[in-house]
Amino acid sequence: MKSDPAKRIYDIQQFGEFGGVNPSITDSSTYTFLEGETMEETFLGHLEGCFLYSRHWNPSNKYLADALAAMENTEAAWVTSSGMAAITCALLQLCSSGDHIVTSVTTYGGTYAFLKNWLPRYNIEVSFVDITNLEQVQNAMRPNTKVIYTETVTNPLLQVSDIPELAKIAHAAGAKLMVDNTFTPMIFTPAELGADFVVYSMTKFINGKNDCVAGAICGSKEFIAKLSNVNDGTAMLLGPVLDPLRSSSILKNIHTLHLRMKQHSANAMYLAQKLEEMGLSLKYPGLKSHPQHELHTQLMNQRFGYGGLLAIDFGTEKNANQIMFKLQQANVGYLAVSLGYFRTLFSCSGHSTSSEVPVEVQKEMGLSDGLVRLSVGLDEDMEEVLERIKSCLA
Repeated sequence: MKSDPAKRIYDIQQFGEFGGVNPSITDSSTYTFLEGETMEETFLGHLEGCFLYSRHWNPSNKYLADALAAMENTEAAWVTSSGMAAITCALLQLCSSGDHIVTSVTTYGGTYAFLKNWLPRYNIEVSFVDITNLEQVQNAMRPNTKVIYTETVTNPLLQVSDIPELAKIAHAAGAKLMVDNTFTPMIFTPAELGADFVVYSMTKFINGKNDCVAGAICGSKEFIAKLSNVNDGTAMLLGPVLDPLRSSSILKNIHTLHLRMKQHSANAMYLAQKLEEMGLSLKYPGLKSHPQHELHTQLMNQRFGYGGLLAIDFGTEKNANQIMFKLQQANVGYLAVSLGYFRTLFSCSGHSTSSEVPVEVQKEMGLSDGLVRLSVGLDEDMEEVLERIKSCLA
């Protein structure tokens, strides 16, 4: 085992205001000061432990940020109101007009749309590459490249990024490596593998209940301070603050993340092995047939498994839709976007979460019209689930 993110979370002691075992929820937008000088110093970011205004920091968000930084083994973290807020704020903090980004073409549709359609409006260029082809990544680098951006395990094709090698390429060029670890919390610790920044949609596995939308940015104290700077910090000025009630809820849920990831992974591995034996065309990093199985095994924190996501190719959208309808009718799970829920979720990626990616680009990167992303839930009886799936495929 390379890292123990669960232990680092449990090693934090965070008490409530009156000795509660859960940190108190600070339900305030603004905070009082005894002296005007203290307020000014806090406003300028010169004082720690004082709070000014909840768009800047609030105690509940700080408790969650500290837990996330411990999990990722980074110096600090910042929480946001969505995963896209985390991604966009972090990239905009790093890049200005005239800069360049190298990114995986296989990525979440919202991220793709931001990189492809939004950033060029501000003269930030983006090169899309096959992130598993390191030569292609290297060739895409330019003197003005500021960031290599990738997902640890890409959405929805489940390609595995070689984070140590990507970090070498980035750092040799004076650039930074940013990694979206949404699919694989606990399983990978990107900062220990060379990543400079780690971003999350906490909506997914970290929270695990699909009852809120939230994001996170993990990195150095210096970078988080820049993000929250009142003069030019993107997280401060764009204002994607997370409600403290949600922060408190996520903080409690993160303490069961290690148990949930093990179960998600075990269930997904069981289904992947059985469905592959049945002759289905699927991708799962835990299978030896996966192109980056050995890389995943080499880089992962072994105890948490290979993750809860499967990509199954049913050939056409029509076939995929018919099968997903049957799966929902058979109570295998829900036909819905998102992932990391305690119930199994499935959707046809090219026509949902990756629909922002043009059809011709989907074909180039190998995204089949009938590819279904399956986020495997926490079911106890996977033999019964398998039988239900078999009945839907008959």
